[in-house]
Parts: sequence; C-alpha cells; structure tokens
Amino acid sequence: MKKLSLGILAIILISVTSCTRDVLENPSEETANRAAHVSQELLSIEKINAIIEKELTENGSFSWATVTDQVLWSATVHGSNILTIGYGNQGESFRTSENQRLKNTKNEILAVVATSEGTGFSDGLIEDDAILNVIDVQVASIQTISELRKRNDIRYLEPNGYSFFEASGTYPQNFSSSGCSKSGETLNNNDYRTVAPNALVSWTFDQHNIPDAWAHSTGAGVTVGLIDTGVSQSQPFLGSNFNDGYSSGRTISKYGTFIDSVWPWSNNYDGPHDKCGHGTSMGSTIASPRNNNYMPVGVAYNCNLVSYRATEDVVLNDYHERKGVKNALVALGNRSDVKIISMSVGYPWSIGNVADGVRYAYSRGKLIFAAGGTSLELTNWYPVIFPASMNEAVAVTGITDDGTYQQCDVCHDGSEIEFTVVMQRDANSNRTGTVLGFYNGDKKYVGGSSVATATTAGIAALVWSKHLGWSRSQVLNKMRQSAEFYPYKNSTKGYGNIDALQAVQ
Repeated sequence: MKKLSLGILAIILISVTSCTRDVLENPSEETANRAAHVSQELLSIEKINAIIEKELTENGSFSWATVTDQVLWSATVHGSNILTIGYGNQGESFRTSENQRLKNTKNEILAVVATSEGTGFSDGLIEDDAILNVIDVQVASIQTISELRKRNDIRYLEPNGYSFFEASGTYPQNFSSSGCSKSGETLNNNDYRTVAPNALVSWTFDQHNIPDAWAHSTGAGVTVGLIDTGVSQSQPFLGSNFNDGYSSGRTISKYGTFIDSVWPWSNNYDGPHDKCGHGTSMGSTIASPRNNNYMPVGVAYNCNLVSYRATEDVVLNDYHERKGVKNALVALGNRSDVKIISMSVGYPWSIGNVADGVRYAYSRGKLIFAAGGTSLELTNWYPVIFPASMNEAVAVTGITDDGTYQQCDVCHDGSEIEFTVVMQRDANSNRTGTVLGFYNGDKKYVGGSSVATATTAGIAALVWSKHLGWSRSQVLNKMRQSAEFYPYKNSTKGYGNIDALQAVQ
C-alpha cells in the first residue's frame, strides 16, 4: 500500500492539460495588458489552470508574478477575493522592530485598495501580520490589481484563496485528503526488530545506523518543531505516555494554527489534534518513546517535541492552511528552545507568506527540513516542491533499498535535494517505514519523502544533542560530512544517505 504523503501532482497533469488551448493571455504581453483596454473577462478556473500547467510544464516552476493582470484578478475572484500582499523591499520578509517606512508603505497600499475598491480604509483588510511584512485584503476590481502592480514597494501579489486542485468555482475550493490515513496495519516481521526494553526498530533505521548512534546520543535536550496536521489525541505515546521506558525527562507540546472555516476572516481555530493521521506518523518517526510495549520507536526518542496542527492535510491548497503554516513558522521561530523544524507538507510552487515565514524562522537560527515531494509513480519526475525548493530549507527525499539510489516509487528528486533516506523495499513498495498508528495500540507503514524528512530531522536532533553548544551550520555540516557522497554532491540525490553513527561520533 503506497502512502502518498504529498500526493499532489497527478491532478496537475491530467486535470488541466486538455484546457491548454484555451489560454487567452501570454505573460509576454504584460505591457499591453496594463494599458487602458485591459480585458474585463473573468477567466474560468479551467483556463487559469491551463496557464499554470503550461508554465509548470515548460519551466518546472510557476509564479503569479509572470501572469497578466487579468489572470491574477480572475484567480483572486475565484479565491473568495483574497489577495495576499507582501510589501517592502525585495528580501524584506519581516521586521524585528517598528519601522515607520514599512508602516507608511502598508498604509499607502491600503489607501490604493480602498480608493480602487470604493471602500473604507481598512474595510477590506482581512489580516495584518505583526511580524511578517504581509497583509491579506479583499479585492473585487481588476483596476486594483493594475494599480498595485505599478508600485515598486510590493514584493508579491498572490491570490491565496485560490487552489490549483479544485475547479468548482466556489470557495472554499475543496480540501484534499492527500497523505491522510488513520487505519492501523499488520507489520511484516521482517520490517522491524526488537531492542531493549521491547521496542520495535524500523528496518529503515538500520539503513542509516541509527540504533548504533543511540549509544552516543538519544536526542535529549533538543526540541524539534513539527509543522503538519497535528498529532492524535488517541495516541498516548505522543501524549500522556510520551515519557515511558527509556524515554524520560522530556516534554511534548501541542498547538493549533489551522482555522477550520469557509470564511477568510474567521478565527475558529481547530485545535491541536490530528484529524488526518499524517502528522501523527511524522511525530512518531521523530520522537516515539522507546518502551516495552512492542511499539515503533522514534529516531530521537529522548527529544522534546512541539507539534503544530497548521494544515488540514499535506497539500497547502487553502487560504487557512497557508496562513496556518505561516503562523506556525513564526511561533516556532520565536521559541528559543526549538532548534529544528520538520515540514513534510508543501505545494508545487512558492507561496509568498509561507516563504516569508520560512525566512523568519531561518533568521532565528532554526534548522528547517522539508519534503522534496511525493506523488504518483507517473508524476514523480516533477521537480522538488515548495518549501523544500527554498535555499533556507534542507530538502530530503526517499529512496529504495536496492543499493543504487533508486528514488522511491512516489518520490521527487532534483538539484535542491541535500539528503536521502532509505524508506522503501525495492521488491515491495508497500513495505516502508514503521511507525505508531493513529489509535492506541496501532502500528502502520508510512513512506515517501515525508517520512524521509522526519527521519532526517530526528538524526539532526541526535547530532545537536551530542553537541548542544553547536550552531545550525555546525550541525548541518556534520550531517553532510557523515553522508555517503561527501564532499561531492549528486545532481539529484544531494549528499546521499547519512550515517547517523558517524554523525554523532
């Protein structure tokens, strides 16, 4: 059974290709589009998706900055009229103190929106971030888009309520269920072994000498932040029994930044608990206790864990999911105890406010691991996804155990990849990493670049625990030096597999 941890790309290729002939605008016609006779036709979601798909296919990436005013406006309208504006100079993602210039810029932008939309100064303001230079406003007029694009103090304009994966023409464009499963499974006896005091070690751990590394480090004193779908309140080993057996003296904290509402202005936070299953699997991979209950143990079984339910599933295709991840990044960035952030969630192209959140957390010294991407076998050619594609993130992908660095059936690779993790039996793609299940007593398999990312975050916790005074760069360099290809970097597999034992010696 394949786990499509970031199963986002089959739809890209099959849902919009037939619409490519309907593309009305060419990004090269930008100057003409902004002239007086801009088309007022509202493009359909199908036509917008055809434009996106064409750029993805031809360039391997997509940016809203390349489309015409008409396309951006149409996508904004289809996305409940939500326009996210990143203001300030290029690279000015956040502020650490009050800045009058940025305040003036923001107020001028709001004045432009109010004048063009015919509203009050702050009537259309949905959110004003306290740290990131980002505001969300409601826009109905194409003229507003055109006026804003004339300014040189706006870093990006994005229709953050728009989803590439739903063509209903209504908001919210439906949540997907990618990567979600709450069902337990029977594990093959060959996919784990038992260690004292009767804990199960996934076969994947032995591929990286993780159990041998435990003689030197177990993750104690290091806190890992997990941005995902939360962890299950029905799994006591990620709750009241987090300290159990050989795992002791540590803490688990759970928060929620995801808002479960169709309304963009809602503050109806959905709480910290997983309703998908994906976050529970990632939390287990990183930090499940080592006890005598015959349950899968985590890589860093003595580390602390801070879990954020920031998204409904692993595909960031909804306004509240994007905002939830952005807010979780800021919150973890502000915590001095958090050293590492693990993100097995993403999207095919950059999301401005999430990218700003990543840059903020990075500026606070966090070591950020992100999944390179997981999709169907026929679409795993797609490049490394966002935010793993960012320079501030360490991209990870999964490979099989065939010994040739064959990418897993559903994994992406590319030049941005830093590390690989063996997480799939070459002879049987159903047999991947073993983790705690969603419910008490359950076990299950989990694969893709998601589990590869969580595994690598756990290894980083082992290294940092051994050297608590080290910086992020020292930890990352040690991991690179302990990987198979170092000092060379493979064009699609990075530095390759990390030897956890070597990394902690």
